[in-house]
Amino acid sequence: MKLRPEVLTKYVLSRIGVRDPAVLIGPTVGEDSAVIDLGDGNVLVIHSDPITGAVEYLGWLAIHVPSNDVAVTGARPRWFLPVIYLPEGVSNEVIDRITNQMDLAAKELGAMIIGGHTEYTPGIERPMVAVTALGITRKESIVRTGGAVSGDLILMTKTAGIEGTSILATDFENELKAKGVSEDILLRAKGFIKHISVVREALTLTENVHPNSMHDPTEGGIIAGLLEMAYASKKTFIVYEDRIRIAKETAILTKALGIDPLKLISSGTLLATIPPSKANEALRILREVGIDASIIGVVKDLEEDKLLVLKRADGTTEVYRDVYVEDELMRLWSMKEDT
Repeated sequence: MKLRPEVLTKYVLSRIGVRDPAVLIGPTVGEDSAVIDLGDGNVLVIHSDPITGAVEYLGWLAIHVPSNDVAVTGARPRWFLPVIYLPEGVSNEVIDRITNQMDLAAKELGAMIIGGHTEYTPGIERPMVAVTALGITRKESIVRTGGAVSGDLILMTKTAGIEGTSILATDFENELKAKGVSEDILLRAKGFIKHISVVREALTLTENVHPNSMHDPTEGGIIAGLLEMAYASKKTFIVYEDRIRIAKETAILTKALGIDPLKLISSGTLLATIPPSKANEALRILREVGIDASIIGVVKDLEEDKLLVLKRADGTTEVYRDVYVEDELMRLWSMKEDT
C-alpha cells in the first residue's frame, strides 16, 4: 500500500542527499521514473517497483510493471535488477516459478536481467519481488506524468482493471466460485495477465504523436492514475465513467466481490493526455498496432483544489481532492488475512 502524499513528502522525498544537476526528473509524487542526463542528448530512465499483492504471477508482474513505468516516460526498458524476498522454508518449486516467469517476461520485452539479489527473509508470509528497470532514450523523447496541458484530451487504452482482474481470478478463485462465477469466466479473466504490458502502446504514442503526459495506473486503479497525473500536472481532470471501457470479465468479478473496478490495480492500461489536434491520429495509430483506445475526458486549469471530477454513469458526480486512493485488491487482501 502506498504512503499518503503528505507522509511521503515529509519523510521520504525531502531526504534525498545531495542534489545532482544531472537528474532531470527526481523523486516527486506522481512521476513514473527518474531521468538522468547522460550527455550528448541521451538520458537514462530508471524505475523501481515492488510486487506484493499477487502470488501466482509474481515473477511475470515483477518485470512487466516497472517496464511500463519506464516506457511511459518515453524509453524502451532494456535492463532489470530484481530483489527477490522469500519466506523461510519456501519450496524450490516456488523459486522456479518466479524466476521462470521473470525470464519469459524479459525475453518478451527483448531485455536482460543483469543482476540483483535473492534472499530468505524472516517475518514474511509470501514471496515478494522488487525490480529496478532501466532504459535509455533521447532527451527530447521524455514524457512526464506531470506534463498535461489545459485542453488536452485524456486517452485510455484497453480496459480498466486488467492486472487486478487476473489476480482476482487466481488468488480469489475459491471465493468467486462460491459466489457463482463460472469456470469459463475465471479462465478468461486469468488470461488478462498476458495483456499487462503497455510498452508497445507507450512507445508507439511517443514516437508518433508525443503525448504531453502518460501514466501507467497501478495501485488504486484508473482513478488513482488520473489523480496522480492531475496532481503532478497541477490540473483538474474531467472524466466520464460511461466512456471508460470495462471488460465483461472484470465487471462480473468486481460485482461479485463488491468492489469498484475503477479502483482496481490496472497495469495493462495506459493513460495519456494529447492535444485535440492529435487525438484522431493517436487513436488511428494505436488501432494499427492492435490496441483499442478511447477518449475518456478532458484536462482543465486547476479548479479550486479539485484534481478529478468523475461523472458517474448514474448521473452522480464524484469530486476527488486527495491524490491518495486505496486499492481494492489491497483491501481484499487485508480482509482475507484478517479472517
